[in-house]
Amino acid sequence: MCQTLFEAKAAKKLTFADIGKKINKDEVWVAAVFYGQAKPDESDLKELSIVLDIRENYLINDFGTKTYFPDRGGLFQMPPTDPVIYRFYEILQVYGYPLKAVIHEKFGDGIMSAIDFTAKVDKIKKEDHEKVKITFEGKFLPYRKW
Repeated sequence: MCQTLFEAKAAKKLTFADIGKKINKDEVWVAAVFYGQAKPDESDLKELSIVLDIRENYLINDFGTKTYFPDRGGLFQMPPTDPVIYRFYEILQVYGYPLKAVIHEKFGDGIMSAIDFTAKVDKIKKEDHEKVKITFEGKFLPYRKW
């Protein structure tokens, strides 16, 4: 089904942001659906079928709300070979522990949720180049003591 989504997106010449605006969802979440990493509900599937001109029953058969649960992660080998994904890996290799330390200083002993989480990608225009700005926002979850 993911291939069908990508083909329909290309045929309609839509971006993830275009689709997100039409279904009232963020572009990163929409892309996650396309890669099978997010679970759309029935209303999302109905809206996607309209926007992408894909029969709703095809989407429901593959992404059915009662039978489909994403197999998150595992889309690539480790370390990743795709240059963009490798840069994320490299960023975490270099800045993972510093970011962890700063989180602990500001919040205490815990983690940032990847479930109660959003990500945003912005294009920043500088005088002589463009920059990528990525914002991760996740709920802080302290470790429990029992």
